[in-house]
Amino acid sequence: MKRNLALIIALLLCVSVLAGCSCSGKKSADSANTTASNSTEQTNTIETPATEKVRTTSKVNVRKAPSGDAEVAFQIEKGAELDRLSDMGEWSEVLIDNQKLYVASQYLKPVTGAVSDVNAGKVIVIDPGHQTKDSSEKEPIGPGSSEMKQKDTSGATGVVTGLREYELNLQVSKKLKEELEKRGYKVIMTRTQNEGEISCIERAEVANNANADAYIRIHANGVDNQSANGVMTICQTAKNPYNSNIYSECKRLSVDVLDEVVASTGAKREYVWETDTMTGNNWSKVPVTMVEMGYLSNPREDELMATDDYQWKIATGIANGIDRYFNEKA
Repeated sequence: MKRNLALIIALLLCVSVLAGCSCSGKKSADSANTTASNSTEQTNTIETPATEKVRTTSKVNVRKAPSGDAEVAFQIEKGAELDRLSDMGEWSEVLIDNQKLYVASQYLKPVTGAVSDVNAGKVIVIDPGHQTKDSSEKEPIGPGSSEMKQKDTSGATGVVTGLREYELNLQVSKKLKEELEKRGYKVIMTRTQNEGEISCIERAEVANNANADAYIRIHANGVDNQSANGVMTICQTAKNPYNSNIYSECKRLSVDVLDEVVASTGAKREYVWETDTMTGNNWSKVPVTMVEMGYLSNPREDELMATDDYQWKIATGIANGIDRYFNEKA
């Protein structure tokens, strides 16, 4: 009897132990599920770092640390779009294939060319000022005017670089065309090469015939005083005898472009010069501004304007000014 009782107790103990093991296993599985659930929940709440779209302005080295002595991971071609995590000043931290890498900030420019409804369908005429040869012929300074002015000249020359203004104007104009087209504008150029002759009136007629929404004339300054520097824009006066009806639009376009070029380049802001002496402005029937990008007679600005990087800054600034002009009208 006692033996039977002992056997029963032993059996009960085994059942109890087995039940405990089962409960323990169940608890362990629940814990794993909870952990997995929490892990999944945490994974879903991880946010992608905020980035800024930037574009390379030349072929650049991508480094593993923010230093010119750091190892080069690889090179990227000009025009590549990158995600910038932070602008550290001299260096920018970028995200490439989920890796944090570094590119010199001077070779990056923001991609601000998102196509908008405001830009869509707008026609911009760009006039790269001057030409290879001076024209000896003259033309009226304005419609019906008896005052005559030289049809065109070759412009200024870089005091250090020897770069001719007509060359510089075309280089920047091509970059501006590329930038504007990325933003959804339709762009027409008055000239696409340095050879050939086209007068100021003929240039303005390109904009008039296209019924352009804006006419942008690209120039660079040159004076005897080599210390003169900065950016200015030019429009007609409120009492212009030829096209005063569009003065307010031209003035606003001039202000917007001037402000944005200064913001983009860091150059000195001169002013909007209001004058009725510019043939190309006087013959325009559409909003027009003449951009004097800097002084070829100033050694520092001459050297800056000859660089690809600075030309992109000018083009981006002008495009930003055009965007601002139309956004204000919207």
